[in-house]
Amino acid sequence: MKIHTLNHSFKFLGVLSALSLLAASCDEHERIDNDIHVGYILCSDGQVVSPDYCEQSGKEAVAVVFHVFSPDENSGDGLAVSLKEQRPQAFSDTLGVSQGTSASTEKLDGNANTFSLFSNRNAGSPMAETAFSAWRYGQSAYIPSVAEMRLLFSSRSFVNTLIERFGGDRISSEPDNCWYWTSTEVSGQTTVKAWLYSLGTGTMQETPKTETYPVRLIVTINK
Repeated sequence: MKIHTLNHSFKFLGVLSALSLLAASCDEHERIDNDIHVGYILCSDGQVVSPDYCEQSGKEAVAVVFHVFSPDENSGDGLAVSLKEQRPQAFSDTLGVSQGTSASTEKLDGNANTFSLFSNRNAGSPMAETAFSAWRYGQSAYIPSVAEMRLLFSSRSFVNTLIERFGGDRISSEPDNCWYWTSTEVSGQTTVKAWLYSLGTGTMQETPKTETYPVRLIVTINK
């Protein structure tokens, strides 16, 4: 009788041990987060991972996620800003030509705007050419629209800590260095002016397209 009870005890302990292992396995599985979050890192292999995992795995960081879309926005899964700043360039190499952007300050259409600038046959766009030449690893970086710059501005302080952590160029908020080109022409003046955006104050300024300012490229993330 004692032997029978002992055998049952061992069996019971075995079941408990198996359940414990299963629970631990489930916990480990739940800790794997495949969602995109503001502050996650876009890597050169296309993966979007936490900053800690990026460092631990030795992956090459390319950009920092600064905005995540809700499921009903239909604009991709998120937006990431490049670690590197592009040197000052002109929006256009000539005045008097509309270059085909939407001229909307509300649309998240920087990708389409950048393509319009690059492909326009009547005027060249040094900054759009720089954007296309900056493509790496199959990731299509582009010049943000005014609306996309607003999203970047709202997260810039947090994002800057990660840009610096991964050896990138900090987004400037200094009065003399905080103005960046958007890819949006000024409505009603598309032949001569486009919008600058201050990532220091969140304000806009219409500016002749032949003037030179830096560009901060962004990437749309689609899982």
